[in-house]
Amino acid sequence: MRRAERLFQIVQILRRTPRPIKGAEIAGELEVSLRTVYRDIADLIGQRVPIHGEAGLGYILDDSFDMPALMLTPDEIEAAVLGAQWVAERGDAALAIAARDLLAKITSVVPERLRTLLLDPSLRARSSAKPATDGVDMSRVRAWIREGRKIRLYYCDEHGSLSRRVVWPVLVGFFDHARVLAGWCELRQDFRHFRTDRIVTAEFLEDFHGERPGLLRRRWKAGLVQRDEAGVV
Repeated sequence: MRRAERLFQIVQILRRTPRPIKGAEIAGELEVSLRTVYRDIADLIGQRVPIHGEAGLGYILDDSFDMPALMLTPDEIEAAVLGAQWVAERGDAALAIAARDLLAKITSVVPERLRTLLLDPSLRARSSAKPATDGVDMSRVRAWIREGRKIRLYYCDEHGSLSRRVVWPVLVGFFDHARVLAGWCELRQDFRHFRTDRIVTAEFLEDFHGERPGLLRRRWKAGLVQRDEAGVV
């Protein structure tokens, strides 16, 4: 691996890692010596790349750092193609359009030598499952998640019982057979999961729930860990 490519890869590793990462981890991924990583990071800092930390403790990249996002490797392009294929086939209508638009935008800016990977991909994402259906406008659900607003659901469970819930939407899980909305349920005072094909109707409320979306997701994840540790199904 050339030095310029290695420096770029170090920045990429730091960009995708929200926690401090030790030099040994970087060295292991790049298959170089720890001394090489220390020297490269020192060079990056000398070039005013805002890397914080020190040897033995770990490094983290400042959020303010920006660099061209489309200096993509062939593997990264193929990963984007495969992911966009899946979303175009399995996502809701708005996301399917966004996936195709994403590929078109990448195609327009990558170097000519890499465009074949997008125009004639060697990978293909296919699913034998019937596409999931929704009883709610998924575009608005995603908007309400980002804005931190409440949704009132009229929900029919697997036994056919209808209930009304006000939820603080956390995220949407995409599966081959269904999509699932996770959210804090005011009725149960706990996180609950709702299949979107069982939502009879939904009211998108203007009320804010007052929690930062990222913090709410961390609480949801912590709750899943606790359930797993307790053996709750």
